Amino acid sequence: MTNYLNRIIQELVEENLENYWPGFEMVAYALYDNCNVYLYNHPKFKGNKQNTYQILKRDEQFNGCTLILYEEYPTAIVDLQLYGDYESLFSILVHELFHGYQYIKGENRFPDELLGVTYPLSNENVQLRNLERMNLYNALLEKNTLKKKEYLNTFIELKEKRAAIINDYLIYENLIESVEGPAWYVELKAYEEKSSLEYGSVLQNYGQSLINKYESTSNIRRSCYSSGLFMCLLLDELSPGWKEDFFGTEETLYDFFKRLSANFIKSNLIDYREFEISSETEEVIIFALENRKKEFKKFNEQKGILLSIEGEITAKSFDPMNIIFLEEKLLHKNFIKVRINNEDYLIQQHVITDFKGRLQDIKKLHLILKDKPIENIDSLVVEGVGEIKGRYLKRENNYHLFVNKY
Repeated sequence: MTNYLNRIIQELVEENLENYWPGFEMVAYALYDNCNVYLYNHPKFKGNKQNTYQILKRDEQFNGCTLILYEEYPTAIVDLQLYGDYESLFSILVHELFHGYQYIKGENRFPDELLGVTYPLSNENVQLRNLERMNLYNALLEKNTLKKKEYLNTFIELKEKRAAIINDYLIYENLIESVEGPAWYVELKAYEEKSSLEYGSVLQNYGQSLINKYESTSNIRRSCYSSGLFMCLLLDELSPGWKEDFFGTEETLYDFFKRLSANFIKSNLIDYREFEISSETEEVIIFALENRKKEFKKFNEQKGILLSIEGEITAKSFDPMNIIFLEEKLLHKNFIKVRINNEDYLIQQHVITDFKGRLQDIKKLHLILKDKPIENIDSLVVEGVGEIKGRYLKRENNYHLFVNKY
């Protein structure tokens, strides 16, 4: 642990980060475990000696691997328990630090996450999307110039075709690619630098999520990371120096890519109006939907005490990477912070929410408890969550709590 921390502090300097992206400025970062947070480069602790970290007690702000505003300053956080080797830990930290860099550069190409959760798995869109992704993958690996042009041309044509089919949902994809693609780009660069693997092996590992049809259809949001990454790598070939201008535009990465590669690509729009849906595409969609059903079934089969909370509930924050949508319900697999009765509650376990219109507007929330809540006249005290005021009904070992309007 200490060796990793000291090594990271030595190697994570802006001079090195600029090898991954020009002008890459470093914000604060924190590595944490179950008990402690090891915080570095935070302006609140500038009085500390150089090249040392501040040890803090972990609280609810440190959850997952992401970017947070700690003491009103962008801070990249990484859970030490999720990574067993140095190169993975280092590269994911570079990834999250890049999100901090995006923050200070004023990045605003963020999507409506509801679109990702409710993304339509139609036969036509899934088939075209998987063809598109394979052409992008082949375009990067292809050495023959003419064949590379063909792959790039087909990739763009398929993307344009899907724009006419799914409208705003393709904009969602383009925005995720724009925010996460460059972050995966610097992550790959960092991993390659620290790993003993050859570049080709590293690229192949990162490319699997681009061409794995089952994985990319089951997790639309995460699948956009790899398509964004591969566009970044192709831009290195097509237009060296593109990174200097990327933060100076509001274009999505795809728009940027399409514009800068215009001279490389001959337009000859393919007619995909008539084509047969492959049996594999149908299998892929069934696989994705069945996986969703299995996750909900697993939740419902948990042993414990069911607590349902009904009323005016607002989702304040959640992990969009770990949400599953099924029939107007969302399964939050990591955490969710909700506001009930003007109080905020962090729930760090699997939770199902019924939402209305926006996924932030919750009608009902369900969770499975290991221990019975403490019963008061006008509230329930839930271990690990807190006291929630409301009127409740008890049936055997299950509880139904009515909040706000009761």
